[in-house]
Amino acid sequence: MSERRQLINLAYRLLGSLADAEDVVQEAYARWYALSRPEQDAIDSPGAWLTKVASRICLNVLSSARVRRETYVGEWIPEPLPEPREWITGRPDGITVDPADRVTLDESINMAFLVVLESMTPAERVAFILHDVFRYSFAEVADIVGRTPAACRQLATSARRRIRAAQAPTTPVAEQARIVRDFKQAWEARDIDALIGLLDPNVTAISDGGGVVSTVLRPVEGVERILRSLVHLEDRFRDQTILERTVNGQPGLIAQRDGVTVSVYAFEVAGDRITRIWAVRNPDKLRPWTVEPEHQ
Repeated sequence: MSERRQLINLAYRLLGSLADAEDVVQEAYARWYALSRPEQDAIDSPGAWLTKVASRICLNVLSSARVRRETYVGEWIPEPLPEPREWITGRPDGITVDPADRVTLDESINMAFLVVLESMTPAERVAFILHDVFRYSFAEVADIVGRTPAACRQLATSARRRIRAAQAPTTPVAEQARIVRDFKQAWEARDIDALIGLLDPNVTAISDGGGVVSTVLRPVEGVERILRSLVHLEDRFRDQTILERTVNGQPGLIAQRDGVTVSVYAFEVAGDRITRIWAVRNPDKLRPWTVEPEHQ
């Protein structure tokens, strides 16, 4: 069971969904416990065996996810994660999430990175994450993906190229936090001039309601269109409280209504302007955010 945290971390990065990651890890353990004792004893490294099984299950999930995404209502955004100390440990079913289940936050978990991963083929994504993030050798990756080490090296190289092409210049976290805070204050004050100063002229906003809640179904591009959308939706925001939170390891915002988180906002900042806003409103993706910690 000591491998569980590593497996959750791996599966979340591969799938962009904590719920799917938990399902995959549960399935990997089910396969382990389905082995006879002699079969288990014959496995030199249970951790390596579980990683291989979980990765192969993820590969299958990613392949079928492409089909599922075609029927998804509107845009699909990876499931946002709170900062570990703000993690919700109580579930409606009374089960408490073990702290070891929490996903370790680093640069491979920020929203922009996960969105680029979504553009990769399943094999590219698995090869890249296993090798570049989790430091598996290409021989080990080849055994998992079912291709030659040379082919896996090519997959990772192709994935790296996609990451480089999409990367924005790095803005220090403290500066990102200031810009997001200024955006929050300008938004709450309906200060259009301040918002214009904070948003890149070509800023893009993407919302994910999953067909469960109403939201814009296509990306909104350009500062003027986004400001029009904010004005149009002003009544919806009137009864919401906007709070600063860490979203996938970076400064973000959440919107709450009567103490319940109804939206999570992640941002991409380049220089001193916001270039992308991701708004996750699908309640199925807000499970870790549903109840606020007592200190709030």
